[in-house]
Amino acid sequence: MKLYGIRNCDTVKKARKWLDDAGINYEFHDFKKDGLDTDRLSRWEQTASWEVLLNRRGTTWRKLPDEVRDNISPQSAHDLMLDNPSIIKRPVVEHGDTVSVGFNAGEWAERFKH
Repeated sequence: MKLYGIRNCDTVKKARKWLDDAGINYEFHDFKKDGLDTDRLSRWEQTASWEVLLNRRGTTWRKLPDEVRDNISPQSAHDLMLDNPSIIKRPVVEHGDTVSVGFNAGEWAERFKH
C-alpha cells in the first residue's frame, strides 16, 4: 500500500494515524515535496477520474482565477494537478490494483482490515 499526500495536511495525518493504529503497513509519498509524475497521475485519472482527484473545496482551487475554474477540462485539470499537487484531494491510496481518494475511517475499515 502506498499513501500519497502532503505531510502537514490534517486529513493525511488522520489517515496515517488510522493506518498506524490498525497496524497496516504503508509507504508514504509526499507529492508536494517528492513530486508527482504525469504517468502516475494519468493512472489515477483512469482509475478514479480527474473530477474525483481535483479538490474544488480547498484554498488552492479558490485562489485560481475564475477563467481557469470556469473552463476546467480533463487536460487542464491534469496540468493543474501536476503544477499544483496541493489541489489534489488527499490522501490518494494505491492498494493492489485500486486507487482510492480521500479518507473515511468506516470505508477504510471495510476495505483494508482483513
